[in-house]
Amino acid sequence: MLQTVWVSSPGSWASKKPACHRHGKQTSWKRGFVRAIIQHPCPRHVPKGPGKARMLKKIQICLCFFFVSGILYEISLLSSCFFSYMPMSKHFLTPEQVLNLGKSIIFLETTERLEPPPLVSCSVESAARIYQDRPIILFMKGLTNDTAFDLNSSYAAFSLLSSMKNVFIFPLQMETVFQETPLLQWYNEVVPEQEKNWVHISSDASRLALIWKYGGIYMDTDVISIRPIPEESFLAAQKSRFSSNGIFGFPAHHKFIWDCMENFVLKYNGNIWGNQGPFLMTRMLKAICNLTDFKGTEDHSCQNISFLNPQRFYPIPYPAWGRYYEVWDKSPNFNHSYALHLWNFMNRNRRAVVAGSNTLVEKLYKAYCPTTYEDLIQNAELRDFTQSEDVV
Repeated sequence: MLQTVWVSSPGSWASKKPACHRHGKQTSWKRGFVRAIIQHPCPRHVPKGPGKARMLKKIQICLCFFFVSGILYEISLLSSCFFSYMPMSKHFLTPEQVLNLGKSIIFLETTERLEPPPLVSCSVESAARIYQDRPIILFMKGLTNDTAFDLNSSYAAFSLLSSMKNVFIFPLQMETVFQETPLLQWYNEVVPEQEKNWVHISSDASRLALIWKYGGIYMDTDVISIRPIPEESFLAAQKSRFSSNGIFGFPAHHKFIWDCMENFVLKYNGNIWGNQGPFLMTRMLKAICNLTDFKGTEDHSCQNISFLNPQRFYPIPYPAWGRYYEVWDKSPNFNHSYALHLWNFMNRNRRAVVAGSNTLVEKLYKAYCPTTYEDLIQNAELRDFTQSEDVV
């Protein structure tokens, strides 16, 4: 299985190139050769003798067919090159190289914890399954450039996520992330120890900078993906006329995100929860759009930004978040949803997925992150049971 690792020495990456790059040069040469073949078909010199001529002609056609097919096959490998290379190649990719592939799905962990809990693992796994042709990146503040490589064996979730070929785990280095953005001066002046909402504020800032620089989709680590999002530039309505910032997507260097970063600094108030998050997105959207109520399951659009219906990500609103942990007589189909936000911030009693409980969240785990369910839920309960039996 492919192993996901993180940067261990920033200065060492520039001199190393993945095997795909070398292969790309060869394939580029062959692509030109294919064009030459198409423009100048295989020779049709026909020797004397009709029977021998027909046989030689067939041989020539067959050889040309196999030659062209072989080259086209090698060219086709480029589309999946970055997700089909040997495990060692993954070691040599920096965050910038992966992000520059485009259309990344980005997750952030701005606490110091190193073991992703099951819900984080489920969020990343579900995205990796739904977006198999896109890089899925988990940035973790607790990681450093000197983090030991044996974390894979120390933490079950690391091993699980590392086995997924399109999942990458990197350290979150905020000063680097904020370079060349309006957020850098703010970051250099703010005192995190004096900010009561620093975990959330630093996450709000980091997601803006990453999406502005590289484009893609940002998702909170309590979002379970269930089908691909068809939009490129979008915000998620939490309710009518109010935007969340728990999931959004834009191409790189989009003006709306730049304006959000400027307003982040201009209107900064760390004492108000969400002032740099959903309230920021909402006030910036209202500044350019005339927001109206949603009448059904339709989406709204303004200045090429899609404002997606609350049903797309929030079919269960935050006051009813506990319903995810209840048994339903008939489970909803979520036919109008692209992903589900589980409101983990509201889960202060830390309600968890229990194997065999038949709750809605257990069914979601089974359907959209089955490896997490098996490894971190079923196997964990089995290990706990075995250990308790040993004690007795």
